[in-house]
Amino acid sequence: MSDILPDLQKFINRNVFLRLVSLDSIQGLLTQVNETNRTVLINNENGINVVGIDEIITFFVITFAYVTDFQLDRISVINLFNNTVTTTIPVMNEPIGIAITPNGLSVYVANSGSSTVSVINTASNTVVATIPVGNNPGKIAIASNGTRAYVTNSSSNTVSIINTLNNTVIGTIPIGASPNNIAITPNGLRLYVTTTSNTVIVINTSNRTIIATIPVATFLADIAITPDGTRAYVTNLGSSIVTVINTATNTVIDTIPVATPSYSIAITPDGTRAYVGNRGPATPPSATVSVINTTTNTIIDTILLPSQISAKDIAISPDGFKAYFAFGVGGIGIINTSNNTFNPSSVISTGGVEIRDIAITPTIF
Repeated sequence: MSDILPDLQKFINRNVFLRLVSLDSIQGLLTQVNETNRTVLINNENGINVVGIDEIITFFVITFAYVTDFQLDRISVINLFNNTVTTTIPVMNEPIGIAITPNGLSVYVANSGSSTVSVINTASNTVVATIPVGNNPGKIAIASNGTRAYVTNSSSNTVSIINTLNNTVIGTIPIGASPNNIAITPNGLRLYVTTTSNTVIVINTSNRTIIATIPVATFLADIAITPDGTRAYVTNLGSSIVTVINTATNTVIDTIPVATPSYSIAITPDGTRAYVGNRGPATPPSATVSVINTTTNTIIDTILLPSQISAKDIAISPDGFKAYFAFGVGGIGIINTSNNTFNPSSVISTGGVEIRDIAITPTIF
């Protein structure tokens, strides 16, 4: 096989799974890659393990989900290789939004009750910084180069800009309305912010100015941008539609009817599908997840969820094979995206009380 040493170097301080020539396996935190000795160091519950590069047949990066628990003021960390909670991390009051840097090394958490952002080191799963921002921070978006985090402050009507290299606020953008959610284009040049004024505000990140205000529907909730950056999809809790925005013209180009008003949305890594978490109607008493074909902007599937479960937030695995959704009573549901099915027995219990948001560590950067 080809030399995997350069690939391993990309994932220092990430958790990996190694398959060895002996047919054994080892997993843990990759702490060092030694080019001279052609060895790697893996730190796990058994201590520090030295493994020769030539002993390794293949490896993969273990993905983790980081989940906010609003009432318990903590983050649950879930190993998505075995679907188990590995630890919980105390943060400040009432965490809501969460985002992970593209290299997977840092997690940013918006603490609405303390008007701060907690920064978590994913190698140690400890809080390494607490950053004061505006009042009632809610959601976070991180630029694709990992150098900036943007935080919505719902009671200040602003967006805070954090330099992730030194974890300081370097600017504040007034937007004139209370922000709900935020997304950033893949090139990092534009921010799209949903507001309680039923508009999407577009911000130029270079000069930090508002360049467009787009009227949409009522009670805007979540927003997601396609991987090619050409369209933004917006969910509406006040109406049963998903709004599609052309990011070149900043105009609404389509509206997609969904089953009921919707909380959340996530787009697959290949950009072909969007998964939308819809609120449950009175009859039947179940929420749904709508699957949208983003080429035709039509619903191609609807996934019925059990009673008392709704997809408050959705994140897609880096390989696109699974959609993970957070629901408020302490669990994470898993949708198989190959056949769009949900198995209730696959629910991961976090032991939490009010789960709000979920973010998944990347595997390619």
